[in-house]
Amino acid sequence: MESNTRKRLIIAVDGPAGSGKSSASRLLAERLSYRYIDTGAMYRAAAVAAYRSGVSVENDVALEQLMKDVVISFKSGRIHLDGEDVSRAIREPEIDGLSSAVSARAPIRKALIALQRRMAENGGVVMEGRDIGTVVLPDADIKFFITASAEVRGRRRYTERIERGETADLEEVIEAMKRRDERDAQRELSPLVPADDAQVLETSSLNLEEVVDRMMERAKKHGI
Repeated sequence: MESNTRKRLIIAVDGPAGSGKSSASRLLAERLSYRYIDTGAMYRAAAVAAYRSGVSVENDVALEQLMKDVVISFKSGRIHLDGEDVSRAIREPEIDGLSSAVSARAPIRKALIALQRRMAENGGVVMEGRDIGTVVLPDADIKFFITASAEVRGRRRYTERIERGETADLEEVIEAMKRRDERDAQRELSPLVPADDAQVLETSSLNLEEVVDRMMERAKKHGI
């Protein structure tokens, strides 16, 4: 049982698509008995809301109103939109491209960042995304930036799609990954970069357990 006097930390995990940050963050949270928060799923839920409402991602006024009207939450680790479990819906092909566009819009970011900060305010969380350590939780106790080569990440994403029964071309997936990397690194709002005080973990040659072991080493230095 965790000591009541032990500080429950805020852990931020960032990194590009396909780096394995979601799996590592989820397992780290399990080991620490912390809450796991997937901010990417939150942006995808916002994309589902926009898609279903017919709101254009170019219409910031409509997006701002949309975010006032919807409720995005987690229940038992699954993402909900207005009380509906949309964990499968956020992975639909039409949401893939839309979520990237939605996540770059100021009204969406403003609303979700405020919600994410409320979720983390009591500590005991592992929050993962793309700008957690730099923008959302700049004062997080521990920060990680998990990455891997575009080729490795593309291969991982390709395998995921094949396992879901989708058709995919490996080279196309890798090229799409490279284009997304370039877009994420150059966008005006919260470009994808490691926080100055983040521990960078290159996972191209590491398995999941090895990655989480290294994260645990850092956590133990903070008295966990």
